[in-house]
Amino acid sequence: MRIAIDARKYHDFGIGTYIRNLLKHLASSDHDTEYVVLCRPQDTEIIRQLGPTFTPVAEKARPYSIREQIALPLRLLTARVSLFHAPHYVLPPLVPCRSIVTIHDCIHLMFPQYLPNRMAYVYARASLAAAATRAARILTVSETSKSDILRYCNVPADRIIVIPNAIDDRLATPPREEDIQRVRERYQLDGPFALYVGNIKPHKNLERLIDAFHLVRREGFERLKLLIIGDQISKFPSLRRAVDRYKLHKHVRFLGFVGDDTLAALYRLATVFVFPSLYEGFGLPPLEAMASGTPVVTSNVSSLPEVVGDAAVLVDPYSSKSIADGIQRVLVDPALRETLRIRGLERAKAFSWESSVQRTLAVYREVAR
Repeated sequence: MRIAIDARKYHDFGIGTYIRNLLKHLASSDHDTEYVVLCRPQDTEIIRQLGPTFTPVAEKARPYSIREQIALPLRLLTARVSLFHAPHYVLPPLVPCRSIVTIHDCIHLMFPQYLPNRMAYVYARASLAAAATRAARILTVSETSKSDILRYCNVPADRIIVIPNAIDDRLATPPREEDIQRVRERYQLDGPFALYVGNIKPHKNLERLIDAFHLVRREGFERLKLLIIGDQISKFPSLRRAVDRYKLHKHVRFLGFVGDDTLAALYRLATVFVFPSLYEGFGLPPLEAMASGTPVVTSNVSSLPEVVGDAAVLVDPYSSKSIADGIQRVLVDPALRETLRIRGLERAKAFSWESSVQRTLAVYREVAR
């Protein structure tokens, strides 16, 4: 069996985490299949290090470009593969073999106002529908995403298989105490703080998070800080304006991107993790926080209740007051914090990349046959 996997988004957030763990666990558990990995030219050595059954193929065509519609089928034809896995929703129509597509969410269709223009929405909707129609199997990461796919695509429900994400080993392994102390000193974390981790696109709802943070501080929690970890802050000046509006410059910190070692320590140092997203196909950061023993406050919409179960405080993400009340509940109630810590650690054990990749491999074999 010779399978091709598109890994051009290897370094991305979200989909990149999915691709990295898929390849890692395939390499450790499947030594009989030949894998052809389409990747950026600079990533060929990373792929080669996975083992002798992994062959990197450099591809310069960017994801979501017109060029990939021709370039990818040509690569697959030359490589003579029997199956192609597209780990995001673009599946070129000229792909010369059976295919599987992973559709993580329908964010572009549910929130078209966040796309750059009308044509981007048309492209997203057409690409997602075409990929879902052509693929032999559709993988997705939650029952919520499966329902969304059925809402937007005319495909049989039994062709969609739910295989959840899990936590990267680099974040699941507890850092050493001296490393945690180093991060505490580096970022001067000498008091309680709320933590957000993720990108800062509008549907992540960070303006309401800042509103809620202001409400919490106004209720007597003046020492509380808010740390926001997410890249491309310069693209969303509205967040800076929200901080200016409440004069929170000394209390809200935008840290940008941080490495996994630092992130693992910050999860464990945080007093509360807050994730008020309006929509998630899965929602990995709350799961990472729970695996770190940190109390979680998150939204009661989309896939988030499905992921966190009874191990988090659920709030209405469209209400700044609801978000603030959830944060305040965690801050004032030590018994609740301990309950959330215990439940969160237990809940996180239910998600495993090893198990998810084994299920994915079973789908490969079924479709390839």
